Formats: sequence, structure tokens, C-alpha cells
Amino acid sequence: MSVRLSPTVRQRVSRPDSCFHSDSSPAFGEPVDWLKPNLEVSPHHNPAVAAEAVEKLLDLGFDPESFWEQEITWGDHDSFQHVNNVRYVRFFESGRIKWMASLGHELGGAAKANAMLTGQGVSLILKSISMNYRSPVVYPDTLLIAHKPQPPSSEPHGVKRHAGGGNTHLSVNAVAYSYKQQRIVTESESVVVWYDYDRLVKCDPGEAMKRVIRRRLLLGADPMLNRLPLEVRRV
Repeated sequence: MSVRLSPTVRQRVSRPDSCFHSDSSPAFGEPVDWLKPNLEVSPHHNPAVAAEAVEKLLDLGFDPESFWEQEITWGDHDSFQHVNNVRYVRFFESGRIKWMASLGHELGGAAKANAMLTGQGVSLILKSISMNYRSPVVYPDTLLIAHKPQPPSSEPHGVKRHAGGGNTHLSVNAVAYSYKQQRIVTESESVVVWYDYDRLVKCDPGEAMKRVIRRRLLLGADPMLNRLPLEVRRV
């Protein structure tokens, strides 16, 4: 059976451009106004705000090689209309892994960094973590996650030492800085353990790795040294 369109219907079907496009419509692929970034609504997209966050955390001695930008998504919210507290464990995990990779790079380049992140040889494993929530975070926002090691004297009571004399544990402090609020919104303290994944035991990380940690401690103690370029920091 053949179907014939009336002249009116044919006229409507043959004019899609007039129905869906006007001289004021954006070209294909061009973002519409409501999708364009608005720095007043989304200060976390402002480079000046990000730069200020970096400067503040450098002054506090946080390791710039640990800095990790964590963009907040709508799905990070819970029914209380702010980022769920459990999410921060993952945020700090991402920053901690970036910091671990930087230790590996300094010690033995990309190969050592990859080994530390894939459980080959000596690496770090999380023993414990605690959080101090200072301010709720809501979408949209971006957090700057930062870590820094703590001197051995600040390690928690009861930390054991390896029979060879070196510490098997390392205390690490971390913060989450909100670009929108322009302040630290969450603090974290964790204990990580040097672990030999080949032998499946805690271990002394070795003198070379301990030198890397001591260098990071030294750099973090001086705001000027903490701003040295990467190629100078690792000399």
C-alpha cells in the first residue's frame, strides 16, 4: 500500500532547518551559553584560585610532588546534600598513590615507580587512616589534595622498628583544600608500612629510600626550598 503525504505535511517535513536552527543558534560543536564555564559560579575553574591554593600548601610544607586535583562530581553527594564522608578516603588514596609514584621516580625512574604501584619489591601499604572534617563540600568544586611525610619522632606510640634498625612505618599528613571555599576542608593522618611484596613481610625500605624521605622532609621544612623546580629538588 502506498501512502501519499498531503501538501501541508510535505511542506513541514521539507523544512527541518527552519524548525531547529536560527541565525542566533550556535554552530555544530560550539558550546551553548549555559554550558560555557562561568568563573563566578565555578571558582574552581579559575587558575588564580588554584595558584593561591598551591602557594598556601607549599607554605605549610606539603610536598608539591603529591599535589592531586580532585574534581567533585554530582554523584559524590549523599542524601545530606554534601560530599559523602567516605569519598574522602578515595580522594586521599589518589593523592597518596601519586606521592608514592614520585618517590619511586626519584629512586629509580619510571621502572621503580611502576614497581611500587604494582606490588613488586619494596613499596608502601596503608595501615591506618583518620579524618578530620572541617567543612562540608558541595558540587561544583575542585579539591587540591596534598601529602607530606612526618619525622620519625612524630610517629604514633607503639610503632615498631625493624630488627635491622630502620623504621618499618611512616606517618603521613594530608589535607584537602577547596578551591570554592579557598581553605582546607578536610585533614587526614595515616600510617603506611614499608612492605616487601616479594616476601610478603614488613621491611626496612633501605638507605636509598630513606634518603629520599629525608630529602622530602628537608624541603618541606623550608618554604623557599619547597618551591625549587623538580630537576633541582631531586639533585
